[in-house]
Amino acid sequence: MSNAVKTIGVLTSGGDAPGMNAAIRAVVRTGISNGLNVKGIRRGFAGLLEEDIFDMNNLTVSDIIQTGGTILYTARCLEFKHEEYQKKGAEICRKHGIDGIVVIGGDGSFNGASKLAQHGINTIGVPGTIDLDIACTEYTIGFDTAINTAMEAIDKLRDTSESHERCSIVEVMGRTAGHIALWTGIASGAEYILTTEEYHGDIQRIINKIQDRRRIGKKNHIIVNAEGIGNSAEMAKVIEIATGVETRATVLGHIQRGGNPTCKDRVFASAMGAKAVELLCEGKSNRVVGYKEGEFVDFDIQEALAMDKGLDPFLWHITKKLTTR
Repeated sequence: MSNAVKTIGVLTSGGDAPGMNAAIRAVVRTGISNGLNVKGIRRGFAGLLEEDIFDMNNLTVSDIIQTGGTILYTARCLEFKHEEYQKKGAEICRKHGIDGIVVIGGDGSFNGASKLAQHGINTIGVPGTIDLDIACTEYTIGFDTAINTAMEAIDKLRDTSESHERCSIVEVMGRTAGHIALWTGIASGAEYILTTEEYHGDIQRIINKIQDRRRIGKKNHIIVNAEGIGNSAEMAKVIEIATGVETRATVLGHIQRGGNPTCKDRVFASAMGAKAVELLCEGKSNRVVGYKEGEFVDFDIQEALAMDKGLDPFLWHITKKLTTR
């Protein structure tokens, strides 16, 4: 790839995550400070195919670092899985003079980014997903805000569960990854943490533990349930019938995606956005920015996508001491 990058684009794709705006701001301002033109692409790869592209400057990204969501909007684009649309996307980039793109999103977004790179557009991925499910990095944009949002909600539910002597099942996001459930379960002192990786439907064990703890005077019970397990309402019915303990299910849903990003999400997202531009200026492409062992680093996108990421083994280990699963 040529290192003569003159104009870069930036887009957000897939699910939104708090901190994406901080990353966009960093891309724009770092690009301008390096003498580059910067163009925003609205609604991800779908917007790229529709040429929803506009010039960005320092004022465009003023006063956005504290806001949730993404000023560039986001969408999923199934068309971009097909080569004819990947080629079209690259041609549109060249038409608008874009020779480098920063793609902020998750695994699916990185697949699209890699395809653009294969068709001659220098491309860098920045991990923006609340699920923390990208294996090459210890941090993804939005995770810290999401777990703090969920933790605060669970703290409030604990209060009302205690008042009514209830069991509360709190469903958090994470279809295929249980990181949000694990972190918020530990942080909120949950009695039970159910993750997609470790829970295998043994609801009788939960029932037995609730009954045992009820006998020794425990007045409330919090179960944090990952979205990928689901069926929280049905689980609540089964537990209530079996234990006689009033049980309610609360699905936190998309509240975890919104809100003002935490300090960590603002700072780390800014660092990742700036790192992405620096990589483009160095002539690099088909890379993804990551955070590993205290440093911001980069990996080949395909190598990153091939990595597996399970739950943190030590965090899962200590739940045996802190909870009853």
